[in-house]
Amino acid sequence: MADTSPQGRGAVHKALKELTEAGYYRVEKIRMPDGTIITETHVYDTPQLAPPGTTRPAPGEAATGPAGSPLVKNRHQEPSLRPSPEDESDRGGEEESPEIREAVATLFRVIRPEPRLRLGEAEAAELAPLVAQWLRRGADHADLAQALLPGLPTPVHSAAALLRYRLEQKMPPDRPVARPPARYAECARCHDPVPRPGICRPCAGLTTRAQTAGKGAEVAAAGAARVRTALRSAMTGSGPAQIAA
Repeated sequence: MADTSPQGRGAVHKALKELTEAGYYRVEKIRMPDGTIITETHVYDTPQLAPPGTTRPAPGEAATGPAGSPLVKNRHQEPSLRPSPEDESDRGGEEESPEIREAVATLFRVIRPEPRLRLGEAEAAELAPLVAQWLRRGADHADLAQALLPGLPTPVHSAAALLRYRLEQKMPPDRPVARPPARYAECARCHDPVPRPGICRPCAGLTTRAQTAGKGAEVAAAGAARVRTALRSAMTGSGPAQIAA
């Protein structure tokens, strides 16, 4: 590993030591029935805790149990890459909704051109509800790219925190609920309001008109005449500018 890495042997040794202490990397020396000792190296995707009383393998030593017997493992057991029961309980065993899956895919497409915004799958899943809210409010791929990509600091210490801040602070306003247009029509004869185009019931002779001051057209014409008379009187000064209601 050190020969193919530009970091050098010291850096590789330190990294392997940290992985060993965290439980992700393990070197086991196993004594075979014929007395020979073989070495096996294991890398795990979840921390593996050593059983009580078992010492961690060290270079030049054989891992032993409480009684001093060699640590013999089942060589035919298939390694498991499934998450631990603790991880599954944290997720709650629920499947992601199609909306969340679409939000995760959209977020990855948006940040793909910017290497400083690399995210893990778990980080993207945490940001997915915010992205889904953007999509529900009518935003698209271009809107998200314009909000998340320009003006990035150098360096970006936490891509997830930066994206969360911008998603929250630049959230577009909620789209207003579209109201149906007001429906209005007039009677073709008297110009009174009617629910639909045509003539009103009194003009059709289906009922009597409750209005006693005259038909709508006649009342409107009389009112307009009074307004014109009052305006002419006001301009000539021949009388008080009063408009009768």
